[in-house]
Amino acid sequence: MELQQMRYALAVVDTGTFTAAAAQCLVAQPSLSQSVRNLERELGVELFHRVGRRVVVTAAGSAFAVAARVALRAVDSVRTEVDAVSGMLAGALDLVALPTLASDPVTPLVGAFRTAHPLVTVRLAHPDGTADLLQSVVRGESEVGITVAGPAEPGLRGVQLVSHRLGRQEIVAVLPPGSTRRSALSARALAALPLVTNPIGTSTRAMLDTLLADAGLRAQIAVETDQREAIIPLVVAGAGAALLPRSMAATALLHGAVVVALEPRLWRELVLVHRNATLSPAARAFADIALAG
Repeated sequence: MELQQMRYALAVVDTGTFTAAAAQCLVAQPSLSQSVRNLERELGVELFHRVGRRVVVTAAGSAFAVAARVALRAVDSVRTEVDAVSGMLAGALDLVALPTLASDPVTPLVGAFRTAHPLVTVRLAHPDGTADLLQSVVRGESEVGITVAGPAEPGLRGVQLVSHRLGRQEIVAVLPPGSTRRSALSARALAALPLVTNPIGTSTRAMLDTLLADAGLRAQIAVETDQREAIIPLVVAGAGAALLPRSMAATALLHGAVVVALEPRLWRELVLVHRNATLSPAARAFADIALAG
């Protein structure tokens, strides 16, 4: 089994077609297809079902993809370890983080990391939710994840994740301009407001539903959107109130929104997660910077 075969097969998994995979790998499509067929012959299984011009990843293909990503990252680590010895950390860091954590703490952490290691390229992915983020780390698509603490998520084929506490983040209520200013907002008062929120399955929505459910209440959903960047404009336009991290609420405040702390105050714990395995030099350096803060 050759490394190039593994890279070609993963390109097919990621792009969905042999043609797109060949373009991504800068190789002729027949050459890539033959390489993948040779790999399947060597493994004795089909990695893909060919359906016209499309391909469907088989169960064996899914298992192969997880192992191949880990193996290729280990190979990349060998190269970067050599550079690290001379203090020239290079390569790439695959990082995944919840969108609501992009401005805080991800942006300052990536900035500090890039300042310290300018030869490393950071590839930042945004998942659909916490479960998707954890699975991205389990599957090896991302090496490090930044998310919120919560119930332990099952691994994939026995893969275990390790988490490190990064600190906590306050969640506040953001109300449309002109709303009555108050010192704090109770769960009952929040439930009485029309709310702008993310769909079920996202971390922010789970926090909202749990907060109200614990008080025996239900949310009055005015707008449900998976476009997180639209939440502040919707609140400012008067569509409803929202729960946001205080760092994001500061932006809404600049546009006239009213920001109110919850009573009791609401906090969420932030964690850095990775597979229970040796980290690449870049990931280890990033984790050191994140945990030092």
